[in-house]
Amino acid sequence: MMLDIFFPNRCLDCNRIIDGKLLVCNLCFEQIHFSHADFLTNNYIKEKCSLLFPVENCFALMQFEKESLSRKIIHELKYKSREKIGKTLAEWTIERLNFENNKPDLLVSVPLHSKKLKERGYNQLHLFTETLSKFYNIPFSHDLIKRNHYSKAQALKDKEHRTQSENPFSLTENISGKHILLLDDVFTTGNTLSSIAWEILNSGENKVSILVMAMDE
Repeated sequence: MMLDIFFPNRCLDCNRIIDGKLLVCNLCFEQIHFSHADFLTNNYIKEKCSLLFPVENCFALMQFEKESLSRKIIHELKYKSREKIGKTLAEWTIERLNFENNKPDLLVSVPLHSKKLKERGYNQLHLFTETLSKFYNIPFSHDLIKRNHYSKAQALKDKEHRTQSENPFSLTENISGKHILLLDDVFTTGNTLSSIAWEILNSGENKVSILVMAMDE
């Protein structure tokens, strides 16, 4: 196709021309630090979450080191209008995540405020969540959680301010007896996921698990 000739797909990291369906070349793919955390066993992600709220299971796809390719990938997804990266990250997750006999009842993505959604044009988690939902045959909801207040992106806040923000979330409906898998892009302090988790846990006899694209240092 003409677009492929004049605007070929290039590796996100080294800029080498690659197949149109790929995000990075094979050489750069080897540089991505995947977490290799098992969803069903104790791991460092679960340890961090357990300090903040009762959690069932946790999984992070990648490590989120400074100047890393994983950080560049997430940045492109969130701020460079490359929504389709979410589908690629979901495919990488599917290759590494096995729920076995503990499959969640519902996938719930962390919401953007309506103002932020209008500014960005999309929620970076939606395509990621929908791709996982289709593969695992688990229903999803983008509307169960409402973000009540507009705030600056977590990446633009210093750590002190991140820990001082009030609970900005609420449930749009009561739920009970559900195992909810919360999906977010990057686990930093865990405050966002903790705020949402407590809303879900306080709503009824629910359980919460966590899945993130990347785990910050």
